[in-house]
Amino acid sequence: MYPRDHASERFISALTKNTIALILAGGRGSRLKELTKWRAKPALQFGGKFRIIDFPLSNCINSGIRRIGVLTQYKAHSLIQHIQHGWSFMHAGFNEFVELLPAQQRVEEAWYKGTADAVFQNIDILKTHEAGHVIILAGDHIYKMDYGKMIAAHVSTQADMTIACLTVPRQDATAFGVMTVDEGDRIIAFNEKPDNPSAIPDDADRSLVSMGIYVFNTDFLYEQLARDAQNPNSAHDFGIDIIPWLVPRYRVYAHRFSDSCVGEPNIEAYWRDVGTIDAYWDANMEMTKVVPDLNLYDKSWPIWTYQEQLPPAKFVFDEDGRRGHAVDSLVSGGDIISGGTVRRSVMFSDVHVNENSLVEDSILLPNVRVGRNSVLKKVIVDRGCLIPDNFQVGVDLDADKRRFSVSAKGVVLVNQDMLKALKS
Repeated sequence: MYPRDHASERFISALTKNTIALILAGGRGSRLKELTKWRAKPALQFGGKFRIIDFPLSNCINSGIRRIGVLTQYKAHSLIQHIQHGWSFMHAGFNEFVELLPAQQRVEEAWYKGTADAVFQNIDILKTHEAGHVIILAGDHIYKMDYGKMIAAHVSTQADMTIACLTVPRQDATAFGVMTVDEGDRIIAFNEKPDNPSAIPDDADRSLVSMGIYVFNTDFLYEQLARDAQNPNSAHDFGIDIIPWLVPRYRVYAHRFSDSCVGEPNIEAYWRDVGTIDAYWDANMEMTKVVPDLNLYDKSWPIWTYQEQLPPAKFVFDEDGRRGHAVDSLVSGGDIISGGTVRRSVMFSDVHVNENSLVEDSILLPNVRVGRNSVLKKVIVDRGCLIPDNFQVGVDLDADKRRFSVSAKGVVLVNQDMLKALKS
């Protein structure tokens, strides 16, 4: 006999080996405005060196799930490149893979019409892998989670479907799919974005909301997707169609994120939807704190990514009024702070800040160049932008609104098209 904890680990390991993960990564992310004009939301950079897609992919690998399909659709070129460059280390001889599953019109001459349809259109491919369970993941959230614990809970409750859930204040739950559960966390009602969300049984001020993470018994999933595909009135979406139909008829359970999140003791479970400019800026700025809520330095649960081979970051000049330095900031490979000052900012790879320039509370995506004597405050600068000498952004918001995109909280977004328009 194995000790109980050893047996539990073996039990979860067997389950994850027999699970295939599907990451829904085709979303446009229109609320991110120009940041997703030429890239899908999961391909957007985060935290100095990562892409958003790296978080669910890393969660899979760390959880022991090594058969993964990534479903792509909207402007997926940079996403595909990133996965090919950074996630090709899986060993086909051990039946491990990260497969790209673009919309191919395999079932009918149409693109993916909804989240459920995206899975249904690849059902012939999925059947060849003969998995016992399927876990369906959103490709556009930032979090660390042990999916093995969720799959084990799914099996233990003899569920047909299990939905990962967060607890949020009731007033915030109107933006989510909200679950009503009994004392055993079996879901007895599900409402997509309700005006009056139901409360948790033991907390009248909070609601259980869906994270867009689902575990299915494989054969059951195939049956339900085929049934839904025949319904001409369906939007073919898990939250709108599949889940509300299943809840009153089958065993559908909620799995609380707090039971499987990976984080620091005494810190609230970390999960972020970075779907707006303000949310994206907030989440990146959190990374500059002395002790961020999301620990990117945890070697027991690493976040994997593709890194271009670049020289170390460099800080040059040490004279009064001309000192290259960065404080409370994330600085990446290939960056050169040449006599400039960087405070509370996130700098991605190959960014140069020239002398007498100031960057504060800002996000500079890869290959940005900041000229001399310029000021950037509370700015997101998109990839490859050249900020001219003697230029100010984030200092006069009224002027910025005429030139750039300014969020509700005063974050200024700058991209190459906007800068080119200033010269015309």
